[in-house]
Amino acid sequence: MNSEKVVFAFFIVLALTLNFGFVYGDINTVEHHSVYELFAAIIVNLIATVMKLGDRTHLGAVFLATSLVANLQLIAAASVWGFTDIIFQTGGATALPTIVSLSAGALFANIISVILLVAETISVRR
Repeated sequence: MNSEKVVFAFFIVLALTLNFGFVYGDINTVEHHSVYELFAAIIVNLIATVMKLGDRTHLGAVFLATSLVANLQLIAAASVWGFTDIIFQTGGATALPTIVSLSAGALFANIISVILLVAETISVRR
């Protein structure tokens, strides 16, 4: 078993599950969406992006692209949350649908990344 591949797959799947955990819940209820989970999703997605930088294949480029999209969406969601909290001091409640929608876009990018991971794993010959 290749430990590098295990760690790579671990971070890709962890990024997906953290992102899903943040998005899951009522879109208008702040208690269903933890700022700490969003922060963890951003950190894990950034780690997954760094891990994808070394691959020079076409599939590696698509992996990197999906990861960059997820990072952009999650950082935008965190920025909206931060700005609305600072400006309106409502804890992000006023912009929660926007925050969750941006995170859902990142979730879709992470789903594509996991599908590519599974496809690559299935296509590997022993």
